[in-house]
Amino acid sequence: MSGPEQQDEVRTPVGLWLVGARGSVATTTFTGAIGVAGGLAPPTGLVTMQPPLTGVGLPPLESFALGGHDVVETPLAVRAARLVDGGALPVGLPEAVGDRLSEVEAELRPGITWQEARTDPRRAVDRVAGDLAGFRERHGLEHLVVVNLASTEPPAASHPSHLDPEALNRALSGRLAVLPPSSLYALAAIEAGCAFVDFTPSAGARLPALVQLAERNSLPLAGSDGKTGETLIKTTLAPAFRSRALRVRSWSATNILGGADGEALSDPERARSKLQSKGRCLEEILGYAVESPVAIENVRDLGEWKTAWDHIAFEGFLGVRMRMQFTWEGCDSALAAPLVLDLARLMTLALERGEGGELAELAFFFKDPVGTDVHSLERQYARLCEWAAQEIAV
Repeated sequence: MSGPEQQDEVRTPVGLWLVGARGSVATTTFTGAIGVAGGLAPPTGLVTMQPPLTGVGLPPLESFALGGHDVVETPLAVRAARLVDGGALPVGLPEAVGDRLSEVEAELRPGITWQEARTDPRRAVDRVAGDLAGFRERHGLEHLVVVNLASTEPPAASHPSHLDPEALNRALSGRLAVLPPSSLYALAAIEAGCAFVDFTPSAGARLPALVQLAERNSLPLAGSDGKTGETLIKTTLAPAFRSRALRVRSWSATNILGGADGEALSDPERARSKLQSKGRCLEEILGYAVESPVAIENVRDLGEWKTAWDHIAFEGFLGVRMRMQFTWEGCDSALAAPLVLDLARLMTLALERGEGGELAELAFFFKDPVGTDVHSLERQYARLCEWAAQEIAV
C-alpha cells in the first residue's frame, strides 16, 4: 500500500471532465482544484485529504487536467465573478487562478441538447466520446473520470433496450430516442474508456445495459445524487434514533433554494427525480416505513444558497411523544465541489485497480447510492476507508 509520500511523487497526468462545466458547482470545482493545488486555499471539505485516506496513494490535485461539456456558453471567468458576488467563492481567488481557468475554458466543448438526444443520439454519443478521446490525447492522460453535474432531468421513461447493450446500440443507431442526455454522456464515457460518476439524480449510468458495458470493460461507475446537505444530516441522525430504540413517527422536510438548481427543480417532473432520491434513506436506516414528506421550493432571491428545515416526531419510553427540529443553511456549490474532487481521486484509484461496474464502496458520497442499501453515514465511511486501503493482488 502506498504511503502519504506517494502524493508528492511525479505521476502520469490524469483527467477530470465535468458535464455541466459552466455551472456553479463545476466552476467552484475548477477554481477550488486549482487554488488548493497551488496552495492558495485550504483543503477544507476534502475527505481524501485527511487521514486515513491520505495514505492510500491517491493522485494529487495538481496531476489533474480539467475540461468539460456544457450547453451554455457563459465563460468561466464570468460565472466565477458571479459566485464571488454571491459569497460562494472567496474574493480574489478567481483572479489569482485566472490563467489556469483560461486553460480550462479552452478545453470546454458543446454539450448534448435534448434535441440531439431525440433526433440523432448515436451521433451525439460519438461526438462526446471523440471529445473525451481528444482530451486524453492532448494531455497524455493515463485515466479520465467524467462527472455529471448537469441540471436534474425528469425520470427517464423505461425502454426494453435499457436492459441489453446490443439492443441499446441498435436503438441508438436507428435514431430512437431511448436515452436522456445524462445516459448518452454515460455511454460516451464508457465507450471512451472513462470512469463515470452520477452526481445528480438523473438516470445517467443507472441502466442495466450501461452497467453491463462498464463491467465488461472494467470501468467503474459511482452515484447517484451527491449528499451535500439535509440528507447528510438525515443519514447521521437516523442511525442514532434506531440505535437508541426511539421510534420515529414522521420526518417532514421543507427545502428552499435559488440558483440554477432551484430553477430546474421548479419543474415538477425534474423535482420528482430529486424527491425520489432524497426519500429512500429513512426506511432503509430505520427498518420500517415512516411518513416523510419533502417539499422543494424555488426562491430566486437565495441565489447559490439553500435552507432546509426538518421536523421530526418520535416516540420514547412508555409512548411519550417528543419532537426535534433542525435548520440547515449552506452554499450548495461549496459543499459539492470538494466531494467532486474526492470522487475524481477515488475513481482514479478504482481505474488503476481495474475495478468495473457499480462501486457500492463510494456510497458515502451519495443520497441514493448504487449497489447497496446501506445509508448510515458512519457505516458508509468505514466501508469507504476499508476499500481505499485494501491491498490489490498483482
